[in-house]
Amino acid sequence: MFCIVKKRLLAKDIYLMEVEAPRVAKSAQPGQFVIVRVGDTGERVPLTICGYSDSDGTVTIVTQVVGASSRKICALNEGECFTDFVGPLGCPSELVHLPLEELRQKSVLFIAGGLGTAPVYPQLKWLCEQEAKADVIVGAKTGDLLILQDELRAVAKNVYIATDDGSAGFKGLVTELLKNLVEEQGKKYDLVVAIGPMIMMKFVALATSAYNIPTIVSLNTLMVDGTGMCGACRVSVGGKTRFTCVEGPEFDGHQVDFDEALRRQSMYRQMERAADCKCVP
Repeated sequence: MFCIVKKRLLAKDIYLMEVEAPRVAKSAQPGQFVIVRVGDTGERVPLTICGYSDSDGTVTIVTQVVGASSRKICALNEGECFTDFVGPLGCPSELVHLPLEELRQKSVLFIAGGLGTAPVYPQLKWLCEQEAKADVIVGAKTGDLLILQDELRAVAKNVYIATDDGSAGFKGLVTELLKNLVEEQGKKYDLVVAIGPMIMMKFVALATSAYNIPTIVSLNTLMVDGTGMCGACRVSVGGKTRFTCVEGPEFDGHQVDFDEALRRQSMYRQMERAADCKCVP
């Protein structure tokens, strides 16, 4: 069993959990994910890794209550255990494969939308450990939905905040803040890594294409069983069919067919709503 050693509320319906999983913690790399399960008949849920500590033997995940399975996960408390906690799965970030000197010379910008802040954090932390700090834009609808701000500031070169209502930082979308940084502040970036809602990543990729900035996106929200067996995570990248679970979750954002991905993402929406209705008394 995989016990929860720490649980913290980050924002409304968003929880951070540190889980005892020594074998996963020892092998985990930035960009990878785990599959968790609550109960013997529980659904397999893929979750990107938010942090890991080989010395403590723990892996950190962040989950938002959006449906029946995430509700069961978030209902667990410290001292309780996951039935399964499998990983690390998927391919690590491309950044971990770069020679150290090349990595340190790159100017990288991360763009995190909502819960996408969680998988962005371990990549920023890893870069900081390699003495290659990067900038990050964090977007949310309102300031009270921002998460992990202190953690990001500890490892990022610059943290820029964008909220739809202007309640924190820049008022507007992350793409508008990106435009401000590039066009008005004269920032130059060699690479953009965007993780967040599919629609956000689509428009980030369109914006960076205009600036000719290579862009990586994470399609983790497409995953269902986490092994590529169910086929739900199929996506067209550069005209070829790829499987997010086993070949991703990160891909070239300028090659992803986002319209197809958005359609695929909505395939199970009615089933998810029905399951959630049964879960809520």
